[in-house]
Amino acid sequence: MGSGSADFRPLALSMGEPAGVGVELALALWAARRREPVPAFVALGDPAVFADRARLIGLDVPLAETEPEGAPALFGDRFPVLPLGEPCRAEPGRPDPRDAAAVVEAIRRGVEFVHGGRCCALTTLPIAKAPLLEAGFAHPGHTEYLGALAEELWGQPARAVMLLWAEEIAVVPVTVHVPLKDACAALTTDDIVETGRVVARDLRRRFRIEHPRLAVAGLNPHAGEDGKLGSEDAEIVAPAVERLKAEGIVATGPHPADTMFHAAARKRYDAALAMYHDQALIPVKTLAFDRAVNVTLGLPFVRTSPDHGTAFDIAGTGAGNPDSLRAALGLAAQLAREPLPA
Repeated sequence: MGSGSADFRPLALSMGEPAGVGVELALALWAARRREPVPAFVALGDPAVFADRARLIGLDVPLAETEPEGAPALFGDRFPVLPLGEPCRAEPGRPDPRDAAAVVEAIRRGVEFVHGGRCCALTTLPIAKAPLLEAGFAHPGHTEYLGALAEELWGQPARAVMLLWAEEIAVVPVTVHVPLKDACAALTTDDIVETGRVVARDLRRRFRIEHPRLAVAGLNPHAGEDGKLGSEDAEIVAPAVERLKAEGIVATGPHPADTMFHAAARKRYDAALAMYHDQALIPVKTLAFDRAVNVTLGLPFVRTSPDHGTAFDIAGTGAGNPDSLRAALGLAAQLAREPLPA
């Protein structure tokens, strides 16, 4: 996959937060490409950010500015990067809201390159939400922005769904970037059903799982304990499971969330549907902190990202672990093959 051959389209790799650890993880993966091959990519962002970070952490990484089409042939000897015309100001560990436009533009251009057939898929380096929101970014996070771009460019509504994936676990939060009290209040049967439909469809189309099995977590302790610990599981979650089953989707639940993620339980399903953010991310990050991948389902294109944040505390030190980014690039290349029909 990292051979440098020019007979395939590269991945688009958006720069992410320039003050974060993502930039140096991409550089480290390229520097180790001969020992541990990675798919060819073109980095989208300010070349000076990549060059300065390489010098700071002591990596010899020659850069080559290029359009996507030139990246595969260059990849064996140069780190391909496409300037977006917006210089960045942030220093490692010190984000600058003035860089928000460049961060957002890198994501947008990556999606445009995939839409235009110039890249096969998009992998995004981590962003920091606070400086983006301070600069007026109108979306809660990557997932929601990608859904809006998909609708704009492909001309059809897209329900973007976050899948956290590793070899040993796959979990989807039904509600994502909202406070817990709001997530509980906002959870609906329709949301669970629509999320389950997207997950089942893309597990089959993208992951080639012929009959995906979904395990649906309860919202309350012990999945409500027959109503003694809350009525939501009986009134909201259980009807969603029955509707999914009526549509021919293999779904079970609601299950007590505290017994869903041990090794024996995970063998009984292909993906778990969690009701809120931390119910999904805690087991993933416990089992596969350095290897988990964030995959956006429900889009007309493939997008992956390492399942970690900007790690400002270690940015610029070279101490970051690139395993999650390696997994994200590899999974993006794997999923980018022609999907099965819907």
